[in-house]
Amino acid sequence: MTKSWPKFILGWVISFLIRMVPFRPPNVEPILGIQMPFSKAYGYTPAFLFAFSNIVLFDLLVNKFGVWTLITSLAYGFLGIWSSRYFKNRESSQLNYLKFSIMATLAYDAVTGLSVGPLLFGQPFMAAVIGQIPFTLLHLLGNCSFAVLASPLIYRYAVSNRRVEGAYLLNLKPLAN
Repeated sequence: MTKSWPKFILGWVISFLIRMVPFRPPNVEPILGIQMPFSKAYGYTPAFLFAFSNIVLFDLLVNKFGVWTLITSLAYGFLGIWSSRYFKNRESSQLNYLKFSIMATLAYDAVTGLSVGPLLFGQPFMAAVIGQIPFTLLHLLGNCSFAVLASPLIYRYAVSNRRVEGAYLLNLKPLAN
């Protein structure tokens, strides 16, 4: 499979634009659902950069950049690395995307949700745990929905589809030999 960077960038832009939708719950986002198919095909570094840069640039754009940005962007970036490793020898299927989405969401929310409040803002740990429960349930709902509905389609029709290559996306004809 060849890597088409315009497809990768388009996936990143779509993920970013969905996150810009006003009044969207902050824990219902497409990053993981779009990141997983690309991580399978593109490997560790692009998978890490997909989420890391998405979160950093979003926080900068909405003027909510802070130390939590570093924590959340690194955590999501490491999910990209884990995703690349997880899908290396696994089929691109709804079930595999769902399984990874559950594991990744629980790991991400445990690391970020149980660390930022208590470590940075002096929040009691039990308050963080109790507050994290509804957040994680919504995060699971969003990530699992994207994993089941979008990830397999993104892999099949965009990532692994050779007919949709960079020249096609830019409406350019390849040069003849």
